[in-house]
Amino acid sequence: MLYHLLSKINRNRFSPVVLSLMGRDTVGDRIESLGIPVEHIGLEPGKVPSLKALSSLINTVNTLKPDLIQGWMYHGNIAAKLASSFYYHKIPLLWSIHHSIYSLSSENKMTASLIKSGAIISKFIQGICFVSNQSKLQHEALGYSSQNSCVIPNGFDTSLFKPSLEARAAFRSELGLSEPSVLIGLIGRYHPMKDHPNFIRAASLLVKEFPDVHFIMVGTEVDQDNNFLSSLIQDLGLSNHIHLLGERSDIPRLIAALDINTVASAYGEAFPLVIGEAMSSCVPCVVTDVGDSAWIVGNTGRVVPPRNSEALARAWKDLILMGNEGRKTLGKAARSRIIDSFSINSVVAQYESLYELILA
Repeated sequence: MLYHLLSKINRNRFSPVVLSLMGRDTVGDRIESLGIPVEHIGLEPGKVPSLKALSSLINTVNTLKPDLIQGWMYHGNIAAKLASSFYYHKIPLLWSIHHSIYSLSSENKMTASLIKSGAIISKFIQGICFVSNQSKLQHEALGYSSQNSCVIPNGFDTSLFKPSLEARAAFRSELGLSEPSVLIGLIGRYHPMKDHPNFIRAASLLVKEFPDVHFIMVGTEVDQDNNFLSSLIQDLGLSNHIHLLGERSDIPRLIAALDINTVASAYGEAFPLVIGEAMSSCVPCVVTDVGDSAWIVGNTGRVVPPRNSEALARAWKDLILMGNEGRKTLGKAARSRIIDSFSINSVVAQYESLYELILA
């Protein structure tokens, strides 16, 4: 989402620079390809920041001399507050929160401590942008200030994510699938909140009735080297049905090849990007009722309880029995919903208006 925001922001008015708390990665490379500088602080994942890294953060911000600082997600928010505290004069500070919270016990210790710290600090922040209504309410219940907050949803580039018969045919050919085969996808990094086992167990239930259904799982560490996923797939007899594709750079193409997109998450989601990306591609979605997923889908897909593989399999079955034409009708309604309510241009305009307001 940060990449999409930066790709559309008015560069005549704003000159963004990104500070990455860690080292180089693919997202940073994509942002740099926009002609936007990316500075790397070099923190080590999961470790307490060293004095050298903290000094680098503070010195980098003081060298750049920004007019406004925006944190992005919990670690970035706290880092932004720290950097602004050592800036040579008072500077407007924004936080962006892209997470929903059903229980702090579901988070790792460091993230939980950052969330708690954020609640204490939040009243000193000029603006807090929540990506979903659900997330805003949950954080306010934990003590986050309600006086300086707003909701700006994720936005989607409907010119990038769109239906493509060519992409559909080409990708299915790569997998060796015939056109009538139903293809269901889950796209997301390997993390407990994404609940990949829920997806796999639901798949094992579905193939008993529909043996020609296939599944793709895409994301960082979602590949053949993941022993847990590979073993679960093998144990359930799904080796010929589930394709583990790992991290990919051609997500719009993969999504366009799907019949059904799925978010099977157990917790933590606020406004999952992949739902809107699939809907923009005319692909109906089956999602768990986490964060604002149900709100995004509206009446263009199916919503099921989290951690319920039977309900997930039933929802897939429902869409399969609708037939290809029924799914196409749902998909067209889904794309219209994204264009009307969640286009990237309207979301960028909201961020720009917020920047102008705070800078004024």
